[in-house]
Amino acid sequence: MKYSKYSAIIIGSGISGLFLANKLSESNGLDDGVLLITKDKLFSGSSSLAQGGIVAVIPEINKQDSIESHIKDTIIAGCGLNNLNTVKFVSENSALAAQELIRYGVEFDKNEKNSLNFTLEGAHTHPRILHAQGDSTGRVIEEALCKKIKEANNIDIYENAIAAELLVDSKNTCKGVIVFNENNSTFEAIYSSNIILATGGIGQIYKTTTNPCVSTGDGIALAYNAGAEVENMEFVQFHPTALFCKNKTSMPLISESARGEGAKLVDLNGDYFAKNYHHQADLAPRDVVARAIKQQMDENNFEYVNLDISQIGIEKFKKRFPTITSLCEENNIDLSSGLIPVIPCEHYFMGGIKVDINSKTTIKNLYAIGECASTGLHGANRLASNSLLECVVFAQSLADIIIKNNELPPNKNDEKIKVLIDKYSQINVDLINDEYIAELFNELKENMSLNVGIVRNIETLNKAIFNINNIQSKIKKYNNVFSFKLYELQNALCVAKLVAQAALNRENSIGSHYRNDKELMENKEKGLFKNDKILAQ
Repeated sequence: MKYSKYSAIIIGSGISGLFLANKLSESNGLDDGVLLITKDKLFSGSSSLAQGGIVAVIPEINKQDSIESHIKDTIIAGCGLNNLNTVKFVSENSALAAQELIRYGVEFDKNEKNSLNFTLEGAHTHPRILHAQGDSTGRVIEEALCKKIKEANNIDIYENAIAAELLVDSKNTCKGVIVFNENNSTFEAIYSSNIILATGGIGQIYKTTTNPCVSTGDGIALAYNAGAEVENMEFVQFHPTALFCKNKTSMPLISESARGEGAKLVDLNGDYFAKNYHHQADLAPRDVVARAIKQQMDENNFEYVNLDISQIGIEKFKKRFPTITSLCEENNIDLSSGLIPVIPCEHYFMGGIKVDINSKTTIKNLYAIGECASTGLHGANRLASNSLLECVVFAQSLADIIIKNNELPPNKNDEKIKVLIDKYSQINVDLINDEYIAELFNELKENMSLNVGIVRNIETLNKAIFNINNIQSKIKKYNNVFSFKLYELQNALCVAKLVAQAALNRENSIGSHYRNDKELMENKEKGLFKNDKILAQ
């Protein structure tokens, strides 16, 4: 077993992890440097796929906007389950977040007056979204941050490396992490007083998702298995408009910005149906639009619906949305028809590791930022483009906290950590039958999509938990074996059960969590659930 130590260990290389690493690298006080761990390549997470943009409330430039308006929009979208202090904190720091990204080399799109170009997205009352290269915002931000990372001389990067287990001592303090390096199949114990989980979402527990293959909920499972609290696990956001690609599981996103620019949903009968479900029609909150599409598909036996972009103008659309245009071309979709086939699928996770406004988990020295963290910003449903903002604001804030808390971890381990290290010193790194693990993973995905999807009820949720337990029983024989694919499956099963159980426990429909149990629907009609967000509200 190899041993090393760092001033900070960041697990995950999306925008939250990259931004934090850059901020920490600028400090002269972190003597042992920063370690950035990613289980794939540096540029492989969900952040680079973000098309829409990032919220920036800058009344000095965008005079019609205000902090108060953004707070109100965020809370309405979150159905009032948001943490008001968190929403206020994030909104007030959005201008600084944009300024810092610009300082790091991000070039946001500008208008004809050479001023920042703000666009409108669903459930926002004002245009306040900054975008880059049309619909390539996430990629542009991540490229700029990666460039700065590679220029830093005090950041070490472990690619193709897995955070196997957190080293939490008997006093509930995280002292470091056991890392498995896939390049040489060895384990390493790495110590630090600042361990940050920035591992992204959970999309791969579902059959169809906009998330990349690395989004298996690793950070949430790591924290939960180490004893950290999780919350709001029932709140899974299904994006209304993923590009319909028959027989594919990873669906490219069709940004909500397209509807913000004027595109409208139309079914295969030619009916513009969104107005029948919500007064904001195509720009209603995502949970409402996703359920509207699903209902339209189910009632008419449609495989998909269309996004009509003809009202924007085909050439204007191509210029504004070059990434979407390329995705359509790659999938043989003729944009000259003015129609893009779309379906709702898993996109974003509002729950996760419980943290306070300082990104602290319930385990000392362990922090969480980005999609794996439950900060209270999103409530029951995320407002469009608040996610990238959340990543940057909390990473910025956490950097200041870590720089002030530059303590070195003790050299001696307590008994609990010694047991963990001994376990990984003896564990068998084996080549398990990857085909069998893949079969079990697909079984999990089918189960979650069928039973814990956009619409849920007591029967499907109990069935989901039963099926998850069954899959877990099949891999018990591998308890003393470690492999990359098995690790991901174990984490996905852990997170899937937490999602299903939380969905079962919350009987009332609210935000992205929608129950259609017969008894509950009757109670809804009687007004017993006053805070419900129902489909036609």
